[in-house]
Amino acid sequence: KSFFNSILPLIEQKHHKRWLTEFEMKLQDEIDAVYQFDLTPEEGKVQMGEAIVNVAKQAKKDAIVITDVGQHQMKTARYFPFATPRTLVTSGGLGTMGFGLPAALGAQLGHLDRQVLLFVGDGGMQMTMQELVTIWQEDLPVKVFVLNNEYLGMVRQWQQLFFEKRYSSTPLKNPNFVKLAEACNIASDRITNRDELKDKIAVALNHEGPYLLEIQVEKEENVFPMVPPGAAVSDMILTP
Repeated sequence: KSFFNSILPLIEQKHHKRWLTEFEMKLQDEIDAVYQFDLTPEEGKVQMGEAIVNVAKQAKKDAIVITDVGQHQMKTARYFPFATPRTLVTSGGLGTMGFGLPAALGAQLGHLDRQVLLFVGDGGMQMTMQELVTIWQEDLPVKVFVLNNEYLGMVRQWQQLFFEKRYSSTPLKNPNFVKLAEACNIASDRITNRDELKDKIAVALNHEGPYLLEIQVEKEENVFPMVPPGAAVSDMILTP
């Protein structure tokens, strides 16, 4: 400790102003190219980020947020304004699709007094959708938001950007998630356009028991920025 106290005054402080200024410019480029399109689109179907932010605006500040694996996972980590530590449960890199629903019911069992929100894609939902029965049986008030783009979205994004849209094994035929929830005595609804977002999300969040809300989102929405395989960070992609 005495060594550091004696040497620190001799070290000249570096401010790296040019480096920080360049990053601030890059951040503004990203806001202009990505954020505004993700959060305030003017046309087309609902965007994932738009849906997530609308849920966040009405959710409780200490809500525990669970994600499955895929594009919605990245959008949730980026756009949900977490205000309380230890409130994001996600499988991280190289995660397994299907993680979300079992993790959500586990989080709810551990915190019966907290609001638990699950963001899951249609592909991940298909992996473990039988756990809706467990949620029903244990009467767990988990709020499930299925962001349905009818694709394995992250894989489809790579096929679009690097393989000339040769979509292989990524388009999905999905069950009717609303009826599936109803079969498990779980209240449910579907959003097909952005005019329904605020009101239907409010109904889901204020419902006393479990609720499944399917949100039909843009089919070919991508996650940006993205570094192409084998490329440098300076080659980052901001738009398609």
